[in-house]
Amino acid sequence: MNIIISNQGGKPIYDQIAEQIRAMVMDGRLKEGDMLPSLRLLAKELKVSVITTRRAYDELEQAGFVVQVAGKGCFVAAPNTALLLENRRREIERCIAEAVDLAKGAGIDSDELRQMLEILLDT
Repeated sequence: MNIIISNQGGKPIYDQIAEQIRAMVMDGRLKEGDMLPSLRLLAKELKVSVITTRRAYDELEQAGFVVQVAGKGCFVAAPNTALLLENRRREIERCIAEAVDLAKGAGIDSDELRQMLEILLDT
């Protein structure tokens, strides 16, 4: 599993792990029933604490992305399309908010920003 951890930016490591696994599920790189690495193996690969990987897996389970089976491991859960759609919406909102902030910083008014969006939607 290709997970990249950054010590810069202040984002907790467990959050980085969970976010990247969530992205792999959402874009189809991980499919329903796929087994995730064991807590110990992932911790060893990433050179982090087992507690950190446990927290990431717990967060993913609470969000409905994985199922932990005692004695067997952690598996990608059956897709919850409503949950996946809501996560996509949140990501889109975050990107739009970032674009709005960039536009404001560049002195671009709302009309010009709307025109840019319309052009992008038409392509």
